[in-house]
Amino acid sequence: MPNYIYELPAWPYFTWDRAGIGELLSKAKIEQARLLGRMESLGFDFQRDAALKTMTAEVIKSSEIEGEILNPDQVRSSVARHLGMKLDNMVNVNKHVDGVVTMMMDATEKYAHPLTAHRLFGWHNVLFPTGMSDMRKIKVAAYRESPMEIVSGAEGDYRVHFEAPEASKLESEMTTFLAWFNDDDRNKGDWMLISGLAHLWFITIHPFDDGNGRIARAISDMCLARDEKSPQRFYSLSSQIRKESKEYYHVLESTQKGGIDITPWMEWFVRCTMRAIEGSQHTLADVFAKAAFWNRFGRAEINERQREMLNRLLDGFEGKLTPEKWSKITDSAIRTAKRDIQNLVEKDMLVKNPEGGRSTSYRLAEAAQKSAETGLGITAEDIADVERHRDSRLIKGQE
Repeated sequence: MPNYIYELPAWPYFTWDRAGIGELLSKAKIEQARLLGRMESLGFDFQRDAALKTMTAEVIKSSEIEGEILNPDQVRSSVARHLGMKLDNMVNVNKHVDGVVTMMMDATEKYAHPLTAHRLFGWHNVLFPTGMSDMRKIKVAAYRESPMEIVSGAEGDYRVHFEAPEASKLESEMTTFLAWFNDDDRNKGDWMLISGLAHLWFITIHPFDDGNGRIARAISDMCLARDEKSPQRFYSLSSQIRKESKEYYHVLESTQKGGIDITPWMEWFVRCTMRAIEGSQHTLADVFAKAAFWNRFGRAEINERQREMLNRLLDGFEGKLTPEKWSKITDSAIRTAKRDIQNLVEKDMLVKNPEGGRSTSYRLAEAAQKSAETGLGITAEDIADVERHRDSRLIKGQE
């Protein structure tokens, strides 16, 4: 009796409850349309801010799923450069972080391009520029040549969750997968469903020594970008999968050990995507608040120094805004800084904080905006959680 789905005679001709999933899909599409409509109304600059925030979260959380903490400032700087944005406090980015960002941006910005073995090898190459995964040498930009097991538990006392197809079958398996993915006639279904199906199919084949999870999520994002016919991402699927990692691994394992009917997987994936879309309302709260602020004050007569400082405050200014900080940031005299600030106070855009004297500082009069840290801050609790996750899911051959 076959142990895994890829050993079934009907593999890879999956089936699912199309009526039930179709009803669920309709609800997800309504939420998707609602979000995209709201983003469309904001205009280009705010859309770009949202795309920066979303893609930064996507890269960070996709790596967290595999037990790796990336530097948020490096990720944000790399994403900004790819988007052609100039930000304050841009930092130098190492090759590994830039490689992860490059892969994700290629998947979404070139969503209409065919998915080929050559393209996948390119993604794999930028993920592992040194040819190493942790302290282990791996085969890069080529299919694996060794067996692959997904296990958990301590060495000598572990449980095997999944054994991937043997290496000799990978060329044939990937040829079939890529032919299906790039066959427009066959893929007349909704790309949100194809996103879930492609994710399951690819992660089951597990063609690489490492990086399979991140590439599978990049493929899912590519499908969602095709679905929306836009390279801009306004919700993060990886962030939601990270939140639901226990359920993700449970339904994935049961599907890979089950029959050719993958209804539970497809139902979970569509629901997860819908929750990711709904969650963007919280993640992008500061972007929506910023748009609301400028919608109210956009016609106010202010100079470029004032506009710059207001945007800094809306983006999550660190510490308190004082005339001295204003002067330093805008390279202007203290007298000019005080005049700029007072002008904004008179326009009801800034208010003075209760402290007076030498501690005089100011804040935005509008309380609608939220900190730019929403959804992206890496805390000690996050790091501990990732380390627990990594320790409890030891992976032979990695992802």
